[in-house]
Amino acid sequence: MGIFSKLFGSSSDIEKKLEDQYIPFFQITMGISTSQAKSTFLDMLKKAKEEAITEGTINLPQNFGNILIEKESTDEEIKSMLLKRREEGVRDDDIRWWWNKHDIERRLILNVATMVKLAIYLKLIDENGLSRDEARDEAMKGVRKRFPMFGDSDDITHATGEDRPLPIELEDRVNSYVEKRAQSDPEKFNKEIEESSTVNALIRKEIKKGNI
Repeated sequence: MGIFSKLFGSSSDIEKKLEDQYIPFFQITMGISTSQAKSTFLDMLKKAKEEAITEGTINLPQNFGNILIEKESTDEEIKSMLLKRREEGVRDDDIRWWWNKHDIERRLILNVATMVKLAIYLKLIDENGLSRDEARDEAMKGVRKRFPMFGDSDDITHATGEDRPLPIELEDRVNSYVEKRAQSDPEKFNKEIEESSTVNALIRKEIKKGNI
């Protein structure tokens, strides 16, 4: 019985998928042992479950994306929710990709991304050699230059305009685009990033051009 089933009391295809995905990922990116990676995975899985229970999303159906699309034309709340995302370039396939996942998997994706970006942020602070406030500002700029930021596109707490968070539903398409550009024309891609305020601003421009 794997870690996921021990936590949730039942076996599932999601168990092997999550273990296979995250334990090796933690080993490679964090340079830790298998046992440490399992412990990290277990902690994050427990946190994701607690969040899902607290927010009442633990029992969302795994075809929730299909349900959202099906009810979009008749349910005003769903229509309003999806309209903002569609204005940012989100398509039906993106909605299905994200919302048909198990809620625990969605939360793990978000929490792991936050962890990785925080690690890069702290590393950049150490490297900058500036005053504390200046180092924080420069580090955050560096993170936003290197990594797409996803979340509520109405959230202007840390960025405004084209630099705002992108809808999480776009993550798969955006990651595929970034990977392709980084492999096919890295010099041109890096130049475009440097000329943009953030990678989010570049991505929004590319979405409008139909390149993503």
